Amino acid sequence: MQTSRSFPLNAWYAAAWDHEVGRSLLARTVCGAPVVLYRRTDGRVTALADACWHRLVPLSMGRLVGDGIQCGYHGIRYDSDGRATHMPAQETLNPSACVRSYPVVERHRYVWLWPGDPAGADPALVPDMHWNDDPEWAGDGKTIHTECDYRLVLDNLMDLTHETFLHGSSIGNAELNEVPFEVTHTDTTVTVTRWMHGIQAPPFWAAQLAERFPDHTGPVDRWQIIRFEAPSTICIDVGVAKAGTGAPEGDRSQGVNGYVLNTITPETDGTSHYFWAFARNYKLLDQRITTRLREGVSGVFFEDETMLNAQQRAIEANPGYDFYNLNIDAGGMWVRRLLERMVDAEAGV
Repeated sequence: MQTSRSFPLNAWYAAAWDHEVGRSLLARTVCGAPVVLYRRTDGRVTALADACWHRLVPLSMGRLVGDGIQCGYHGIRYDSDGRATHMPAQETLNPSACVRSYPVVERHRYVWLWPGDPAGADPALVPDMHWNDDPEWAGDGKTIHTECDYRLVLDNLMDLTHETFLHGSSIGNAELNEVPFEVTHTDTTVTVTRWMHGIQAPPFWAAQLAERFPDHTGPVDRWQIIRFEAPSTICIDVGVAKAGTGAPEGDRSQGVNGYVLNTITPETDGTSHYFWAFARNYKLLDQRITTRLREGVSGVFFEDETMLNAQQRAIEANPGYDFYNLNIDAGGMWVRRLLERMVDAEAGV
């Protein structure tokens, strides 16, 4: 018997961008659990259950007192470990008065939270998104609050043939549906690799190539290497290079390379926090390019968001409907298999 929960808990999930967490209280729901995040006076991040031990009032409605929180309803104070340190009108503290404290790690510009068994919260398991703060790369991103199951976002990212139809004016081209692709997997990763040789660059990539090679007008070799890391991070190696200059063999010097960085955090069974960024390895100090790319990718992802939210409404209107799968769904099917195994293992199935 399978559990009804669709997401594993023993994993790191992005709870916020690092710049979102400061000396104020930030409320966020991660894997169905309301949490409150803030920075202590030493700069480290604390994440506590967002519910007072006394009457379950959200602690995020209170205020910081030093490195702890004071509940905004009756004034009970908690330290950064979640233990009550003060109660109104009494000196004796109830020994059970505490709220859950969650393991957190700051890495790759995100604050990561572990909602499962804290004994397993090994920082080495944080997904690799180093391009987000690597000095050899430059970029920026945003957060989308999707009104859909997080697995629909993963499906969307593992099969990029939809670009031809949904993003035809920017990154789509017909060759996405005409060339073969390769799918490989391990116990925790799935990789989909696609190369398109000697094609015309779609508008988005033609504009990027022109930044480095203004006189180039000929065909390009285009690549998409999609790598999923369980449970919900997908980093996509993308780019174009002048056709025949060696990009498929590893020489990308005659092209432009980017990484689409995506990590999706389930909020509830039907909503999610989608953190994304686009990083590049050329003209690193040109803020004009960084801003233009961020806004351009944001427009593309808005098209995805609209489609995914509509898909979620359709799923809700057709309970019990089983998806049909095509060859292009191979990567996404493997992702779902890995997720099911993780969830079932936690449930002891």
